[in-house]
Amino acid sequence: MREVEVQILNELAESKKTFWELLDKNHNTLKIFLQSLNNLYESGLVAADKEGLYLTNKGLKEVNRKSLDFKGEICSECEGKRILPAGKFKETLTRFNEIVKERPLPTLDFFQGYMREYDVIARVALMHFYGDLADKDFILVGDDDLLSVALSLTDLPSRILVLDVDERLGNFLRKINKEYGFDIEFQKYNVSDPLPSNLTGNFDVFSSEPLETLSGLKAFICRGIACLREDGVGYFGLTNVEASYKKWIEIEKMLTEMNCVITDIIRDFSKYPLNYETINYEKFASKLKFPVKKNPGILWYKSSLFRFKILGKAKLAVAADEKLQITWVDKEEDLTYPLFY
Repeated sequence: MREVEVQILNELAESKKTFWELLDKNHNTLKIFLQSLNNLYESGLVAADKEGLYLTNKGLKEVNRKSLDFKGEICSECEGKRILPAGKFKETLTRFNEIVKERPLPTLDFFQGYMREYDVIARVALMHFYGDLADKDFILVGDDDLLSVALSLTDLPSRILVLDVDERLGNFLRKINKEYGFDIEFQKYNVSDPLPSNLTGNFDVFSSEPLETLSGLKAFICRGIACLREDGVGYFGLTNVEASYKKWIEIEKMLTEMNCVITDIIRDFSKYPLNYETINYEKFASKLKFPVKKNPGILWYKSSLFRFKILGKAKLAVAADEKLQITWVDKEEDLTYPLFY
């Protein structure tokens, strides 16, 4: 907790900031961040007005002023992703932006949300950089982000299969298959169900943005790995907002035990809007001890991108034909679920 409070104090020592600007800099769970900010406010170190939050004289005394002279900034061009969509990826992004305008809106039935379009193309560009795109068979476990469409626009993968519980997504993909000549396959599937036997060991690359309960993370990732051939590759996102480092280490251990090596963790690779026409995931602001204006559009919810590779054949942590019990919402770590408020 103290680490988070120090970070907030240092941010405010530079200038007054809105709640959303402070949240954009957060690298801990949302629950810890809110508790830390409320603590600082109640202890008189931080004050608030209509424009935002600022340090009181008491708060200024808690700041190491010398440390403010040293700066470390994320690359503004790549946003810390280490990859820039270049060449035909620029054209791909333009076409992708147009196609996804007709996507199904998120529904709370499946706890849905989707990342910024640029970040989807950046993921495909990273896949290409590592040789994981051309002539590869893809399995996507869940596809709120429409990665399948971005992959299809490159015309490089050999096969793209989407497994998703939302039949609306299947209807949308079938529609754009006809309109754009894509060949995206869709199969309605719930990750808690046994994996169809014809999918196991038949794909080169797996990608997912899984649920962030521990059981959800394990289910999505294990199902994806079960679909991979020897030496297959996987990509998935994991936040700090809803997933504590205790969850991170559990997932990292599981990957290691399954004979997978983590080759990359790129922090804050993907950004998500959280206020959609159908759902508002930012109701947690009501838990603050001071009034907060509506988010002006800051994309503070970010997901770090994991890439892993199987060393030979995977040692499955869960049998592909096993029925799984999944908790869909983590009441301890998740504060974004609207029905909590």
